[in-house]
Amino acid sequence: MSSPEHPPRKVVSFNVESTDRRVEKSPRQKNRNRPNMSKKLFERFDGSELTDDMLGEAVKLFNENYGIWGEDPTNPGRAPKPGNHVKLSKNRLQTQYLLDDAACSYVRVTVEGRLAGNAFAYRWSYGDKTVCWVTQLVVHSDFRERGLAAGLLDHLKQDDDAIYGLMSSHPAACLAAGRAFGRGINSVSVSFIRDNAEAIMKVSPISYVKDAELRGNLFDPEDTSGVISSGYTKFFVDHTEPLEALAWVQGELDWPLGDLLDGCEFLFLAEAKRRDRSKSRSSSRARSSP
Repeated sequence: MSSPEHPPRKVVSFNVESTDRRVEKSPRQKNRNRPNMSKKLFERFDGSELTDDMLGEAVKLFNENYGIWGEDPTNPGRAPKPGNHVKLSKNRLQTQYLLDDAACSYVRVTVEGRLAGNAFAYRWSYGDKTVCWVTQLVVHSDFRERGLAAGLLDHLKQDDDAIYGLMSSHPAACLAAGRAFGRGINSVSVSFIRDNAEAIMKVSPISYVKDAELRGNLFDPEDTSGVISSGYTKFFVDHTEPLEALAWVQGELDWPLGDLLDGCEFLFLAEAKRRDRSKSRSSSRARSSP
């Protein structure tokens, strides 16, 4: 939520990056099909600015790129079937994630006119602090591993945000959050998560956040499953690809959130740094178009 001095408005940035002049070893046809990342357009909208067409595009991006269902041991033999794409309807997006226009933010990034990724956030009060919770983060499969996820989250930030949070079954989302909201995943304070997660989530207007059961050694010292910070959301997506990514992350980085179990999502929570807020104000002015 913006302060009275800085009312919410659409923020547009047009980034031109240097051309990559390296000689590619891949076939010419493969190079021809690769997206040109030299131009990116980030756009930010408040909830009241969202149109029906924008929501339709967001739903299409989610349904085609989010993931597939895994086995649900709590409902064996019932829909959704394992292997089917996870689907989100426009109505569910509006009723479960866009409860109040004033508390919602939406950021999208296009590359050469194509929707390459987007993110939704919802804000609520926790005492005298504002919580910014990322309710959805999706990057098109053609545009991954190019820093777009962190860029989307960076554009979601507002000056009065005090706490950032998200739950995701993919470590890439948490890595992006670590870069956008802190100084990398290594800077995440697990003690802050331990001491504040339950209270913050219990006052959330978003049902899946409020109803999530905290799991992991961070909340139960007797938990020996390897989980450190997770929420049991009963979201049984297939974990094959996320676990492959997690294996790489755990081998290369000081990963603070532990393992991932079925039906669970990693829980990321971080305080906004005062220095980052000041930097956000100056960078926001630089990104805004006249």
